[in-house]
Amino acid sequence: MTGIAVTPLETRRDVVVHVARRAEELGYASMHVAEGWGLDAGALLAEIAVRTERIRLATGVLNVWGRSPATVAMLATTLDDISGGRFTLGLGSGSPQLAEGLHDTPFDAPVRRLEHTTRQVRRLLAGERLVPAGEHGGRPLRLATDPRPDVPIHLAGLGPAAVELAGEVADGWCPFLLPVSGLPEYSRRLEKGAARAGRPRPDVVLCPPVAVAPTRDQARELASWWVSFYLTRMGPLYRRTLERAGYADAVAEVVNAAAEHGPTVPASAEVLLDELVVWGEPDAARARLDRWRAAGAEQLALVLPPQRPVEELDAMLEAMRPEPAA
Repeated sequence: MTGIAVTPLETRRDVVVHVARRAEELGYASMHVAEGWGLDAGALLAEIAVRTERIRLATGVLNVWGRSPATVAMLATTLDDISGGRFTLGLGSGSPQLAEGLHDTPFDAPVRRLEHTTRQVRRLLAGERLVPAGEHGGRPLRLATDPRPDVPIHLAGLGPAAVELAGEVADGWCPFLLPVSGLPEYSRRLEKGAARAGRPRPDVVLCPPVAVAPTRDQARELASWWVSFYLTRMGPLYRRTLERAGYADAVAEVVNAAAEHGPTVPASAEVLLDELVVWGEPDAARARLDRWRAAGAEQLALVLPPQRPVEELDAMLEAMRPEPAA
């Protein structure tokens, strides 16, 4: 299955709603809305839910610092109700800058925080009472709504502990900017976590950024922006992931090039474009999807570039539209 996603950098509400409706018309399976420091993903997905009929809706993803487990569970049950059972809850541990710089919360033990939130949300969605995290004397409550234990929970994460946690507690694992050649190793970590919990491995829902354009040069420029921006402006996580995967030299070249020339990927580091981005002219970009599927992606959520003209986004949606079911 193939879905569409938008990043927190896409802050045009009308454009996000337009993309969701157009994606539904073109046969995409899902629409994923990330939350960072701009639009509230829950409010935006509520608007999308009432303006669509078939497409699945997901937070892709919410960080676990900006809401308590209870408010996450209330958001999930409300969106699942509004959408008629089409909602998937995506959670992630975010970044130090997001936790501390926006939510004024120390970025302490992020994987433990992600696990705690996920388990508490599961209890609440199942109609159970919250398990208190400390001694405060309050009587644990349950949600005053009908239980919704079937709401899928997907976890993002690139670090080894986070990937194993996804295997242990999640219905799906939805990484962003993952080197495609490393997917088999990550899948083994998922399986390790699942085996520890005695449960099946969750679905692999890869979220590669897309850079589709009429010419190869235009597509390469956009693909270079994706890689350079996330390696130089979005914290250390993506750099560390690629360095662990054996791309330390290429990462250093991108960082150095950005300091001198702005967001660009030199030819000597082009391997990062092929590892991280679905890019090229329409036919070439569609062909690249086969590599992600062959590596083990059971679902794809193609991430659209932010703040591009609507006509350009429509062209990408058309170029990457799913094949009609046989």
